[in-house]
Amino acid sequence: MRIRIGIESQTLRLLGKDCEVLREYPVSTSKNGVGEKMGSFMTPRGRHVIRAKIGADMPVNTVFVKRRPTGEIYSTELGERFPGRDWILSRILWLSGKEPGFNRHGDVDTMRRYIYIHGSPDSAEMGKPGSIGCIRMHNADLLDLFERVDAGTEVEILEFV
Repeated sequence: MRIRIGIESQTLRLLGKDCEVLREYPVSTSKNGVGEKMGSFMTPRGRHVIRAKIGADMPVNTVFVKRRPTGEIYSTELGERFPGRDWILSRILWLSGKEPGFNRHGDVDTMRRYIYIHGSPDSAEMGKPGSIGCIRMHNADLLDLFERVDAGTEVEILEFV
């Protein structure tokens, strides 16, 4: 299996061995567009791999900061108390670039930029750019994907899919 993320279509497709689409999910990529530079807050393109799966046994809506659970469980009330917070919820699939000089090493390193596929509040709009670099998914979709993929799964992020 592998994953293909389309920036224009704002979709994540889980592909089988023969590139057949097994699942398709709406996502939200960066509101700043695409780019690989550290500090750009853009979604990086190219070939990646899931380097780590984080949060496997945590409750749905667990809040993560720096890949660690904070002890909080997201709720509408928590969201209203912290309206500008970038919510990373439920599970994290941490990406690592595979293309040296493009999305790996130096100031273009996807993993050092902490780019994830992660859960978001159910109220977060999918299907249009809105993140600050990561690929956001609704929790139910992320939980489904998380169970279907392993660390080492190939991920392609393409502008047009």
